[in-house]
Amino acid sequence: MSTNFRQTVERLLEGSTVAIDGPSPWDIQVHDERLYGRVLSQGSLGFGEAYMDGWWDCGQIDELITRIQRYDVVSKLKPSVKLILDSALARLMNLQSKRRAFRIGQAHYDLGNDLYQAMLDKRLTYTCGYWNPSTSSGQGASNLDEAQEAKLDLVCRKIGLKPGQKILDIGCGWGSFAKFAAEKYGAEVVGITVSKEQVKLAQDLCRGLPVVIRLQDYREIEGQFDHIVSLGMIEHVGYKNFRTYYKVVNRCLKDDGLFLLHTIGGNLSSCDNDPWIAKYIFPNSMLPSARQLAQAAEGLFVMEDWHNFSADYDRTLMAWYANFEAHWEGLKARYDERFRRMWRFYLLACAGTFRARQNQLWQIVYSKKGVPGGYASVR
Repeated sequence: MSTNFRQTVERLLEGSTVAIDGPSPWDIQVHDERLYGRVLSQGSLGFGEAYMDGWWDCGQIDELITRIQRYDVVSKLKPSVKLILDSALARLMNLQSKRRAFRIGQAHYDLGNDLYQAMLDKRLTYTCGYWNPSTSSGQGASNLDEAQEAKLDLVCRKIGLKPGQKILDIGCGWGSFAKFAAEKYGAEVVGITVSKEQVKLAQDLCRGLPVVIRLQDYREIEGQFDHIVSLGMIEHVGYKNFRTYYKVVNRCLKDDGLFLLHTIGGNLSSCDNDPWIAKYIFPNSMLPSARQLAQAAEGLFVMEDWHNFSADYDRTLMAWYANFEAHWEGLKARYDERFRRMWRFYLLACAGTFRARQNQLWQIVYSKKGVPGGYASVR
């Protein structure tokens, strides 16, 4: 039976340049013949779990996923019963309701500050860096620290940030933007997150600056702000709540202010996420599509600028992966080998999806009533 399953998988891979037990670094080296049946019955969930269990290896997982994505292998698999049920559940239930809002913080962002300090840049910026040559230095970023500084500066320039302005940062993480905006631009910042561990470290890192960090769901925000930014948070909001999210921002943004949304985006509208990512990395998450965001913002905002620099996320993820592997000796006392394989698969598989252009990275600038004379695009 396993021979028949292998032949089926090999047919699915035809044309993708991926081989089983082949010589290329992106080929799959199989250690357990049960892999084929697991993939055919469970799809991407079974594929990722089998890697975590040591059933297969690959020299370049990022290139493997790039080829699988470009050839659209996953769409050729019949959906499993679990996948069908999960998709139905996402449509029937509000998986990102206020009652469930803090689950992502507990499951992912509270894993351990030591993990993220080892993996991220010196400012702890857990979103795509900006490596583009059109940075303020004119040279482009040569390393992760420079790419993240360039991204934070890009955000400040896009909203026209001025000293003394009050900014809301929805999904502030460890306070990287808040600290940068306060130090470099003289802004006052309120940052909110659903992660207790992020709050603790962010408050420490921003001590002495006009920065307030709160453990708070976005639906509880009050007050008025000159500008609002949200970097890599709306992926946890859910399509049932996009309109509510935009209404909160509209209510809290001053009439002449700007709202900058930084998000991973999907090419197609969906209501759920990849099942492996949803189970092991970002529970209850989903990537918005351009159509879903446009519909949610309709009547509330004028879209002033839409910037796609998704190729930069491939480079950012590979830098995170290099840092993670380089610091593994200092992490392995707290995280076992299965976690290491899980985290490696997460970072490299995501890099592959961006390299294949299946995922996008958007920065969108909105105004409430349109910028008089037009918005001057910043890159």
